[in-house]
Amino acid sequence: MMTMRFALAAVAAAVLAGCSTTKVEEPVKAPVVEAKPTPVQQPTQPVAETKVATVDLAAEQSKAVADKRVIYFDFDSYVVKDEFRASIDAHAKRLNLIKTQKVSLEGHADQRGSREYNLALGQKRAEAVMQQLSLQGVAAGQAEPVSFGKERPAMEGTGEAVWAKNRRVEVKDK
Repeated sequence: MMTMRFALAAVAAAVLAGCSTTKVEEPVKAPVVEAKPTPVQQPTQPVAETKVATVDLAAEQSKAVADKRVIYFDFDSYVVKDEFRASIDAHAKRLNLIKTQKVSLEGHADQRGSREYNLALGQKRAEAVMQQLSLQGVAAGQAEPVSFGKERPAMEGTGEAVWAKNRRVEVKDK
């Protein structure tokens, strides 16, 4: 009988041991610590101020073209000479910088030729300068070609020196 109790106790212990579960421990949560912003330390030495002057590009460009307002042409021609392309480029830079600026391109001719012919030649000269400006990105509304033909000469008189001064396009601000 005694052995029977031991055997029964051993079976009960084995059953209890088989049904037991291992307890999983939950991870320990780390304590939450709120971070407070640390104050930024001010430099102890003063920062040197930079002395950079402001530049008014519009005024600089206007100044750059002040003495480049006349483009001269050969006799009976409306081809822009290479020597005046830099002047036209300077005007284009200015007009591209100052989009509200408008100019008139006043074409002129010397006194030789008929009135109608000189009006047409002056117009073609003004349009040739306009085309150069357009190639540089100037908007069509910023420049207006007009012709005065031989009606407003720069110089009075006759001779090649006088006529050469009258074959021109003047770039005037509006």
